[in-house]
Amino acid sequence: MILAIDMGNSNIVIGGIDEASTHFMERITTDTRKTDLEYAVSLKSILDLHHIAAEELEGAILSSVVPPLNAVITEAVRKVTGLSCKLVGAGMKTGMNIRMDDPKHIGSDLIVDSVAAKANYPLPIIVIDMGTATSITALDQNGDYVGGIIHPGLRVSLNTLSGSTAQLPSIDLESPGRALAKNTIEAMQSGILYGTAGMLDGIIARMEAELGSKATIVATGGLARFVTPLCAHRIEIDDLLLLKGLLILYRKNS
Repeated sequence: MILAIDMGNSNIVIGGIDEASTHFMERITTDTRKTDLEYAVSLKSILDLHHIAAEELEGAILSSVVPPLNAVITEAVRKVTGLSCKLVGAGMKTGMNIRMDDPKHIGSDLIVDSVAAKANYPLPIIVIDMGTATSITALDQNGDYVGGIIHPGLRVSLNTLSGSTAQLPSIDLESPGRALAKNTIEAMQSGILYGTAGMLDGIIARMEAELGSKATIVATGGLARFVTPLCAHRIEIDDLLLLKGLLILYRKNS
């Protein structure tokens, strides 16, 4: 089993995974003010909660879009497990051609998602990752990473809407069940959820046109389950996509 860590802007996903199964997956809050000791305490608590001894971990790998915390997290891993944590980044073997202007500037989470999608789903593939930002990336028929978009995430849009207007409240992400809302809260829910679903459908259609064929659509991220049921396209939800990708990258680079 390896320790796989994906650090996003809002949450850090920590999981234990091998080829047979995912042994655990938990989320903690990303906080740039925390020290390596504080993160070590959180990591130790997660391992204890799932009755995982440090000796059961053969290695560790980190994907991060928060560079200031990279050294903090890797040191926390070392303190708890004694392991040196691999960092997903430039120079790492991916088994995938990245056809971008500057591959070094592609977010490591997008690379990890794509590596996992290529290994688990029929090509071409469109991958949707719904976190703080919503990213949509595409792999062509050859399995090459060929581009994508980055869009404000659901909660970013919702918080901006509530925070920038005097009379609109903070709301939960629940589907109102209809586009023709009958009150303010329903109207906000409908706008965010159906609006995002419409954006996803529109981008998928444009990407498929540029790819020249229909694609397998895979979604991951904590917010995917709120939106994908409202989309016209058939979208497979894979909550373990990032952990699967981190396992593949760990094996390729060990």
